Amino acid sequence: MTIWLDVARAAAGVNLLLLLALGSVWLRNYRQHGARHTLGLLVFAVFLLVENALWLYFYLLHPDFIGWFDHAGVDVQVGVTLLCGLELVALAFLARITWL
Repeated sequence: MTIWLDVARAAAGVNLLLLLALGSVWLRNYRQHGARHTLGLLVFAVFLLVENALWLYFYLLHPDFIGWFDHAGVDVQVGVTLLCGLELVALAFLARITWL
């Protein structure tokens, strides 16, 4: 296993937690106000939740993907990990402006 796989797993897990928290806030707000903008944020959260759940499945349970990731070059490992990391930064920003 590589450190990059562990970092990607952690980022995908934190992404899932952030999306669940954000989704619950946006769902509550949509129920109260019915604004289309809030519905858009909620749909956004659901799609990203599914994406991150799928990534986490691949990172934790899919032996072929884990084998591919282990044997891929470091540049590929860093690139794939960076995708989850960048998403984490974006979600952290959304969480900050949602809860302030």
